[in-house]
Amino acid sequence: MEFNILEICLLTALAFCFFVHLYYVLGVHLKLATYRLEELPAASNEPISIIICARNERENLEKFLPSIFAQDYPNFEVVIVNDRSWDGTIYLLEGLEKKYPNLKVVHVREGEKFIAGKKFAVTMGIKAASHEWLVFTDADCEPASVNWLRGMQRPADNDVQILLGYSPYFKKRSLLNALIRFETFFTAVNYLSFALKGMPYMGVGRNMAYKKSLFFKSKGFAAHMHIPSGDDDLFVNANATPSNTIIQIHKDTHVWSEPKRSFLAYLRQKKRHVGAGNFYKPKHKFILSAQIAIQFAFYALVITLACFPNTHFIAVGVFLLSLIVRCFVYPKLLKRLNYGELRWWFPILDIILMVFLVFNAILSIFVKKVAWK
Repeated sequence: MEFNILEICLLTALAFCFFVHLYYVLGVHLKLATYRLEELPAASNEPISIIICARNERENLEKFLPSIFAQDYPNFEVVIVNDRSWDGTIYLLEGLEKKYPNLKVVHVREGEKFIAGKKFAVTMGIKAASHEWLVFTDADCEPASVNWLRGMQRPADNDVQILLGYSPYFKKRSLLNALIRFETFFTAVNYLSFALKGMPYMGVGRNMAYKKSLFFKSKGFAAHMHIPSGDDDLFVNANATPSNTIIQIHKDTHVWSEPKRSFLAYLRQKKRHVGAGNFYKPKHKFILSAQIAIQFAFYALVITLACFPNTHFIAVGVFLLSLIVRCFVYPKLLKRLNYGELRWWFPILDIILMVFLVFNAILSIFVKKVAWK
């Protein structure tokens, strides 16, 4: 069988995309799939300050705070920053302060100077924290167990300054929810795997921890205070190193969160994330952009070559080989990261996610305005 010049070029491009894609699957993500989970520490080391920023979150605070205070950890405080709420949050917190002696409330009033979205609230919470080790989560989050803090406590290795956790979304019956959870899975696999590979580039504020001294030593969010988002991933991107960052994915340390209920709300959320990603270190932007571009090009080339009589069998064969390799890695990861039921829909969700990521990237070019809440 002879191929013309166009077919040879397309097949060469497909082979290149295939092997680069294999690098991300087998060279990066496989590290997380084979990562050995250790038992949680039986003892607690140092006191912890949990920081939660809330803006009109009365209902969620009432629902999820009991699981925070129920943690099996002897010495911790909960710092809640009420960021200009008008839904009655202040009255709820006044009552909770009488119930929980280890609750500390910080109020951000209307008219505060230098307010820049969530980052101002986070900074106020960190300043109010009494302890060196800070654990972060959100008002709409619920720890998977009472052992969450035992797993997120400061590691014995004093060189570790950042601990990256994992936060899945609650399951709902909808295609949007499946997409949100699968995208969250893909994001988590990426940042956790790259951290294991020695290139930590982001964390998720729903479940992460770092030293208070690191925050002030690096001047907090000063470098990107003008950006509404990025209180979590941009801080990690700027300060994480191969030696000062570790991960924690034990099932007891997962923090469950409420997903967006509408596609528009989800788009706004992802727009914020894309906006923060534009300020990552150049090497991180290149690797992450190349990852999406290569995957998109791979699908496009498979579809194109499948339309050619001489190459359709090769295109289908390469796609099936890629699928077999990925099905060796990702279903195991889906189960490990509490999304086991999605493994049966993996091939379909993978394609839907790719289309969505491309759509969101294009949308972010034209829609610039973002806000926390």
